[in-house]
Amino acid sequence: MKVIVRKRSKPEVFIIESLRFQDENKKRFDGKFLSDILWMRDKKPKYYYIRTKKELKAVMEKFWNSGYRYLHLSCHGTNESIETTLDSIPFRALGRLMRPYLKGRRLFISACYSVNQNLARILIPSSGCRSVIGPAKWIEFPDAAIFWASFFHLVFEEDPEYMRRDDISRTLQKVADTVGTSLNYFSTSRKHGFKGDRIIPGKKSVRIYPKN
Repeated sequence: MKVIVRKRSKPEVFIIESLRFQDENKKRFDGKFLSDILWMRDKKPKYYYIRTKKELKAVMEKFWNSGYRYLHLSCHGTNESIETTLDSIPFRALGRLMRPYLKGRRLFISACYSVNQNLARILIPSSGCRSVIGPAKWIEFPDAAIFWASFFHLVFEEDPEYMRRDDISRTLQKVADTVGTSLNYFSTSRKHGFKGDRIIPGKKSVRIYPKN
């Protein structure tokens, strides 16, 4: 596999979505909704719908070769895996699949329960991924759609070229307060490999890793 190395990534969002068949029938495509919102504000998102682990690997290579800086994954998840339509991918397998493509990138995951310390430990220190962000618990489709559309709209309003840590934290808190959902925000740390904060609606964020 030949991976293109780029000196500077593009401040654009690459969206990969994979849902259950019943979700498809009910048109719960929050990733596609996010893509439409981004186009409205003159961004140039790329959107791919997949159903298998094999397709995910192929599209991850497209993500890296696109030079896009932000990867948004919309799917179902558990405490130990993410789910495509037809495959369950445990975190360790996901790490092996995604690590080559995450250096210098930020990963946003719209999946219940999956963005936790185990996933951060597998992805961040070894890949060079700058951050992994997603819901801390169950989130309904309408809330997810509103949350991510609002987050990207507001954070690009702050700066269309860069997402700085303070801008991300402030925007996550603002949208969490509005939608009423908690988020986990894991990012790189020289001392510990990664660190994690819990963004809680109506409250100050809490450090969840390391706790001391």
